[in-house]
Amino acid sequence: MSDCHLISTQMTSALSKVRKKAQTASTPWGAAEVVEEVTVPQRVGEKRFSVVVQLLETRGGERLIRFAYKTEGSARRGPVTMRARDLERLRAALERAPVLGEALRF
Repeated sequence: MSDCHLISTQMTSALSKVRKKAQTASTPWGAAEVVEEVTVPQRVGEKRFSVVVQLLETRGGERLIRFAYKTEGSARRGPVTMRARDLERLRAALERAPVLGEALRF
């Protein structure tokens, strides 16, 4: 095997590890791709959980905003409640997700 072929094989292997499959989410409108996501950690006493805000896009190009919460790494359905100080943390997190921030108009 030539050095060029070996390097090419190594680069292809490294690139395949870097590539990620797009994360998808189930919605009432069908599957949607997660475009951007921010997570705001929260705590009540000893309970720890996170509020997750996602910008989703359907196959037809429609954009959706999903609010959820996670406990132990799993997304949960149900009402999402945030304190005023958590909304400030959400605004700060949206600085790292400009497309989602624009969709929310923050």
